[in-house]
Amino acid sequence: MTYALITPPAAEPLTLAEVKAHLRLDDAGEDGLLAGLVTVAREHLERQTGLMLITQTHRLYCDAWPAGGVIQIDRGPVQAIESVTVYDGDGNPLHVSLQDHLLDGESRPARLWLRDPPAPGRALNGIEIDFRAGFGDTGADVPDTLKRAMLMHVALMFCYRGAVAPADQPAAIPAGYDRLVAPFARRRL
Repeated sequence: MTYALITPPAAEPLTLAEVKAHLRLDDAGEDGLLAGLVTVAREHLERQTGLMLITQTHRLYCDAWPAGGVIQIDRGPVQAIESVTVYDGDGNPLHVSLQDHLLDGESRPARLWLRDPPAPGRALNGIEIDFRAGFGDTGADVPDTLKRAMLMHVALMFCYRGAVAPADQPAAIPAGYDRLVAPFARRRL
């Protein structure tokens, strides 16, 4: 299974004002850098936990339907399934009806069940599932613990701003960060 970002989040979980207050900055000289660091911190947190903080649309590519008929989606919380497309052997798309589907978007991983989906005709990536995931549209919807972890991470990256280029961030993770995100992270054996 492969994931692709279709529509990125329209906002970040942290506002520039929140970050500047945390860092005790008054001027606007570092605003561009801070905005970039917030994005880096969000993307790192999303990769580490599998959670999408702000509403965004992703596409899940599958080769075949699972044996039990339940598709697991490792990005969440899943708000809605936008579309399901199955490709035949000639590469023609068939849009699957979402009338008879069940979605458990809050479980980790989220689970999707479809009634009698057609078999894909191509061996690789014959199934595409577009879904909307995230806690909500603004930072107010994101759990405060995750926002606190991001503030700590942005502060540490800001301290390294002269030694590590923004493109090479994150250079380190602050002490206590892992304890904050641990309840939200999925651990695999």
